[in-house]
Amino acid sequence: MAAVSSLKRRTRAPKLISALSLKGSGNHDGDYDDAYCEECRSGDAADELLLCDKCDQGFHLFCLRPILVHVPKGPWFCPSCSNLKKPKKFPLIQTKIIDFFRVQRSSELIQKPKSGYQRTRKRAGTLVVSKKKRKLLPFKPTEDPARRLEQMASLATALTATGTEFSNELTYMPGMAPRSANCPSIEKGGMQVLSREDTETLNLCKSMMERGEWPPFMVVFDSQEGFTVEADRYIKDLTIITEYTGDVDYLSNRENDDCDSMMTLISAADPSQSLVICPDRHGNIARFINGINNHTQNGKKKQNVKCVRYNVDGECRVLLITCRDILKGERLYYDYNGQEHEYPTQHFV
Repeated sequence: MAAVSSLKRRTRAPKLISALSLKGSGNHDGDYDDAYCEECRSGDAADELLLCDKCDQGFHLFCLRPILVHVPKGPWFCPSCSNLKKPKKFPLIQTKIIDFFRVQRSSELIQKPKSGYQRTRKRAGTLVVSKKKRKLLPFKPTEDPARRLEQMASLATALTATGTEFSNELTYMPGMAPRSANCPSIEKGGMQVLSREDTETLNLCKSMMERGEWPPFMVVFDSQEGFTVEADRYIKDLTIITEYTGDVDYLSNRENDDCDSMMTLISAADPSQSLVICPDRHGNIARFINGINNHTQNGKKKQNVKCVRYNVDGECRVLLITCRDILKGERLYYDYNGQEHEYPTQHFV
């Protein structure tokens, strides 16, 4: 399966002087020549050094925990001044979770999985089958209903902590790009069409989630990586993880946006028609899967998910698909950089 370039667009980190909050008036030349990082005690990498707007202490983006990927646009406060607390866990109450994710109200469907996928016997002639296009697989929900509720609660915790409303579909908000702008035919170089069989698999995954048969993942908070996603069971290669969702907008409206998880939807020959997905207000588990610099030897070993953009029934959609078998407890990683090598993720590995 050939992946079409699909990436998270982030603002490039500006130079130090533009990232600092310069208080008062007068000549600021040289005011921060002696700035250094409180963690590593170095003043190197000045364009990745932040000063706290309250105490004026400095910290490298990559020395912070969790790591910051880019310089924030607005005021920034260090860990001591921001009084950051561990995210409060979402209540593990079935009715609250059902309401949060708008699951179909049927206790039978929540308690007894009816996944919709069927086991098929292997046919004879494996050599012939191996030459055919490999089909995408639906995720297999965890059988234990109590564990599925824990998985859903972990995502609800992350969404609540980031102020994000759950949405498993692309959303088109007033003042942003209209749905009519999502036209795969304007993709530069063309866009691959999702086959009928794979489209049915995608729809099956969505219908399972609507019934409360959740993908087998836990969203956990890591002191270095922030919110991140772990496999809660063994997952086969070419399994659909989820669709990347959020508000659709023109790239030209978002080039200076502070959202750290925007995804390319359409890269058009005419830049004014290019679209991005912005998951900061509406989104799903996709925004918490970690991006790494997989252009290093260690990074490539960690990558186990890829983003692929498809023409699905006349609209561009972005799917997250496993690119190898994933073991239970393994964290999910894919490339932030795509082909443009745009983001400073070298410190993530």
